[in-house]
Amino acid sequence: MECLVSWTGATGARSGMGFMAETGSGHVLLMDGAPDPAKPENGGQNLAARPMETVLAGTGGCTAYDVVLILKRGRHDVRGCTVKLEADRAPADPKVFTGIRMHFTVTGKGVPANAVERAIALSHEKYCSASVMLGKTAQITTSFEVVEA
Repeated sequence: MECLVSWTGATGARSGMGFMAETGSGHVLLMDGAPDPAKPENGGQNLAARPMETVLAGTGGCTAYDVVLILKRGRHDVRGCTVKLEADRAPADPKVFTGIRMHFTVTGKGVPANAVERAIALSHEKYCSASVMLGKTAQITTSFEVVEA
């Protein structure tokens, strides 16, 4: 896996703290910092997600992918899956995630709650590289609900 991250503020009148990531799979992701009125040269222009937000979003995508795949392989009629993530960060640098709460909503026809619980557990214990990695610094908790389609 590879990725090239380039500072987009290297040219132009407003230098800012924007970055463009070009992934090995050929996709582009933009990132930017929050504006800093006290030190404008250190702040971003609020034009894209923060880098740590993309880490959190990637973790949500990784685990949701696993949960849907596990349920589909179990021949469950899954029709939707969302995961809401909330994270806490350390107050001092490096401001790692210290706590992450994930709430899954799985929509489907006759999907048993125990299958969803098992899929989430398998994702977090075995398959989701991102949550296993973040679990080294953050306490990750999960909850879920099943909605009948």
